[in-house]
Amino acid sequence: MLMPTQKLLKLQNVGKATFKDLELLGISSIQQLAQADPDELFNRLGTLTKQAQNPCVWDVFAAIIHEAKTGEKTPWWKWSKVRPLKNKK
Repeated sequence: MLMPTQKLLKLQNVGKATFKDLELLGISSIQQLAQADPDELFNRLGTLTKQAQNPCVWDVFAAIIHEAKTGEKTPWWKWSKVRPLKNKK
């Protein structure tokens, strides 16, 4: 049986770098990820690392949160189209 943190690595868009980001953010399970907000994770990661994050990091966060909530796997780049729209609301 996989440990909760190992299950994160099974998500479509979680590789080594994203897994390290999630660890830094204190996300250690699919359940925690499902409750997360991509804006909050993106902004907090920038604060914690003291570095501006590539906007594609938001796309990855959105994709993995969506998968954690619904089980639907989507490529992270599909969320690139959503990012500009969310700012128009």
